[in-house]
Amino acid sequence: MKLYENLLRGIDKLSLIGLGYVGMPIAVAFAKSLKVIGFDVNAEKIAKYKAGVDPTREVGDEAIKNCGVDFTCDEKRLKEAKFHIVAVPTPINSDKTPDLNPVVSATKILGRNLTKGSVVVYESTVYPGVTEDVCVPVLEAESGLKWGEDFFVGYSPERINPGDKEHRLDTIIKIVSADTPDTLDVVAAVYALVAKAGVYRAESIKVAEAAKVIENSQRDINIAFMNELSMIFDRLGIDTKAVLAAAGTKWNFLNFKPGLVGGHCIGVDPYYLTYKAEQIGYHSRIILAGRQINDGMGNYIAGTLIKKLIAADVPVKHARVALLGFTFKENCPDTRNTRVIDIINELEEYGIEPLIYDPVADKDEAVREYGISFCGEEELKELDAVVIAVAHKEFDNFTPETILQMYRSGKVLFDIKGVLNKTKCEDAGLLYWRL
Repeated sequence: MKLYENLLRGIDKLSLIGLGYVGMPIAVAFAKSLKVIGFDVNAEKIAKYKAGVDPTREVGDEAIKNCGVDFTCDEKRLKEAKFHIVAVPTPINSDKTPDLNPVVSATKILGRNLTKGSVVVYESTVYPGVTEDVCVPVLEAESGLKWGEDFFVGYSPERINPGDKEHRLDTIIKIVSADTPDTLDVVAAVYALVAKAGVYRAESIKVAEAAKVIENSQRDINIAFMNELSMIFDRLGIDTKAVLAAAGTKWNFLNFKPGLVGGHCIGVDPYYLTYKAEQIGYHSRIILAGRQINDGMGNYIAGTLIKKLIAADVPVKHARVALLGFTFKENCPDTRNTRVIDIINELEEYGIEPLIYDPVADKDEAVREYGISFCGEEELKELDAVVIAVAHKEFDNFTPETILQMYRSGKVLFDIKGVLNKTKCEDAGLLYWRL
């Protein structure tokens, strides 16, 4: 526990590698108790943090201004730290296989600057075995140090939910694991400084990796079930939200809802698990079936919208359709792996170039990642259809009456998350539809 004591006394420092939606809040939290170096390869991002700006909206500008994190894009500064946390994204490739390039790249950077006696903890979501079988060899090769003698590793899966102000780092039990009992003691003690809800010691690194990847896989499967029910009930002429409200009166009914499943967790992590399963000769049935349903929801919504436009006698080609919301979830600027893009792409196949309005989304990221520019609220007029794709708080001011003023014809309203009152919308003359 000498390292832990040195961290508390300020003799040694903690580094956080990867300052995104997950890493930055962790760095800020640790800075209340320890000396923290916040490292990211994105110089523009570091400049914003140094200026006291929080582009993620996770902790806010004031917290960034007043935190003690030493933000840097100079990798050599990592040599000053002895306890390292790696929190970089783990996306998927176009063929749905794991893209470990970000975590391997971060590991190479850290390895070049790793010093003897260090502990390295990974938070990135991976399949069981990545920490020890993929990352450790890279650390050894880059540093020239030997695992188990010169440095030690651990794994503590991130559980921060971007945009969620209730379930935060300090209110969620933190899973911790390590390669030796002594290392586990250090890792558990360090994380206990910020995880006020407590830490849970997993029996191995692989167990901790597996626990994380099934958390999101479980949610993905449950949402897929809701999405399938929505498609069935729509054909039966039954309102899915009404069905779920009735079923939810039972004490053990699980409160899941249909919707688009994007982001860098739920829509990605199951593929890490199924990839590893394939490697050991097992072909997933339930997990991949759920992924297939959820990946197809954007096309389903767009196809249903086309049918509603036709039913409303609106010429499909060049129809004016507005999408409200582009991020992967509400009240979060993150557009990575947003499935709203699937709706847009499908509508474009029908000759529709939708207007996209999102006052919350990272505009630069949308242009960079998707080539998409947003319209202003004043441009939401002369429309044939409106799609409320994301339930941002900024849309709370929209009422059936204000939305009605946006139309020129059609009056088709798709409320994907069911944020508006169906009866009031229909009474106002809107052709209302929701999942």
